[in-house]
Amino acid sequence: MRIVILGGGPAGLGAAWRLHELGHSEWKLIESSPYAGGLACSFRDAAGFTWDIGGHINFSHYDYFDRFLDALIPASGWLHHQRQSYIRIRERFIPYPFQNNIALLPPEDTLRCLRGLLRLHNRPAVPVAHFDDWIEAGFGEGIAELFLRPYNRKVWAHPLDQLSATWVGERVATVDLDRVLASVVHRREDAGWGPNSTFRYPLRGGTGAVWTACAQALPPAGVCLGLAAEAVNLDRREVVTSDGTTHRYDALISTVPLPDLCVLARDRDLLRSTEGRLLSAATHAVGIGLRGRAPRELAGKNWLYFPGEDCCFYRVTVLSNYSPHNVPEDGDFWSLLCETSESAHRPAPADLVTATIEGLIRTGLLAGSETIVSRWHFRAPYGYPVPGLRRDEALREILPALEHRGVYSRGRFGAWKYEVSNQDHTFMQGVEVIDRILRGEPEQTLPFPAVVNAPRS
Repeated sequence: MRIVILGGGPAGLGAAWRLHELGHSEWKLIESSPYAGGLACSFRDAAGFTWDIGGHINFSHYDYFDRFLDALIPASGWLHHQRQSYIRIRERFIPYPFQNNIALLPPEDTLRCLRGLLRLHNRPAVPVAHFDDWIEAGFGEGIAELFLRPYNRKVWAHPLDQLSATWVGERVATVDLDRVLASVVHRREDAGWGPNSTFRYPLRGGTGAVWTACAQALPPAGVCLGLAAEAVNLDRREVVTSDGTTHRYDALISTVPLPDLCVLARDRDLLRSTEGRLLSAATHAVGIGLRGRAPRELAGKNWLYFPGEDCCFYRVTVLSNYSPHNVPEDGDFWSLLCETSESAHRPAPADLVTATIEGLIRTGLLAGSETIVSRWHFRAPYGYPVPGLRRDEALREILPALEHRGVYSRGRFGAWKYEVSNQDHTFMQGVEVIDRILRGEPEQTLPFPAVVNAPRS
C-alpha cells in the first residue's frame, strides 16, 4: 500500500514513525518548510536565543508517546519541571488555577468571586448553549468577569458565544467548592491541578529538538522537506508537488488545515462545508531577549496569563527558565516569549513587537527597554482551531467524505479538534491512523477525546 503524508509536524511524523516501526516502506512524507516540526518547531536567532512558537512543553497522556520521547532523546538530554503558572491580575501574581487561589486577590474581589460561586451552589442548573454560558454556569459572575471572560476573549479572538462548550473536558479546571473554601479560609496557594503539573523540556534546541530528532531518525528517502504540495487529485489519488512530481497513493494522510486541503483538491463542495463553521485564530509569538538576570519575582515561574487589556498578549513564558541553553552562553541573559492571538474580531497591533514591549513594561515584567538585545517575531496564520458552535457539524460531513476517497485528515488543523491538539495528541493521531489503515485497529484519540484525556492511572 502506497501512503503519502502531507505535513511534517507531530501528526505527520507520528504517522511516518509508526510506518517505519511496522516495517512498511512504501511511504513518503512531504513538508513545505525546510524543517520538521510544524508549529512545534524551534528557532535560534542571530543573537543566540532559542524560541518556540508558543509556550510548548512535553507532557503526555500516552505510554507510547513517553517511550517515543525516551527513544529520541536520552535521559541526560531532558530537564524536568514542576509547573509554576500564574495569572497577572490586580498588580500581583495569582497561582493557576485562578478559582483555587481567589484568597490571594484583594478582599473585595475574593468576596465577589465567593458570592458568585455560592449563588451557583444554591440554584438549579441552567441550560448551556455556548462557551460563555458554560463559564457563567460553572464559575459564577465574579470569576467570569475577573478572569475567564477577558482571558478567553484574548486567546480565542472570537466572541465567546460563538464557541461551543463540548470541547472543554480537562482543558479548563472546573470548580471544587470545598477546595476553594479551604483555600480562602487558610489563605494558602493551591496550584497542583492539571495533567501538565509536571513536564519535561529538551536541554538543548527547544521543543523543536524532539521533532528534528524524529525526522532524522526516519529513512532519508521517505522525508521530503522543502517540498510543497500544489494539487491533490482525489479521483486519481495523486499529489502533485512543487518540483513537478506526481505522487500516487492508496491512502493520503493530510495534516494540512482542512480549508487549505479543500483548495488543493479543488473541491468547492467541501470548501463550502468549511466556510463559517471552521473558525481559527492566528498566533503571534514575540521573543524578547534580555541582558542580565531575570527579576526575583520571575525566578522559577514557567508561564503567566494576562487577562487585562493593558497588554496585547494573553500569555508570557519565561523561556530562559525552561533551559539555560535557550539563551546565549557567553554571559547573563534571560528571555520572555509572548503570545498574541489575531482574527477579524480581534486584529493584532500594527507594530506588534513594539506593542508587546510596551505591554511588558505596563504589566511590570520589564522596567524598560534598555536591556533588550534581541527581538524575534513569528506569525502562524493557523494558531488555534477555535471550537465554534458548528465545528462538529462540519467535521461530521467533511472527514467521512474525505475518507471515502482515501484521505485521512488528522492533526491540529487537519482534524480541527482543539481538545486533542497537543503534541502528544497529534502525534498519536498519526500513529493511530496508520494502525487503522494497516492493521484494522480502531482509533482512540480523534473519536474519544474524553477517554484519552482522562487522568492516567
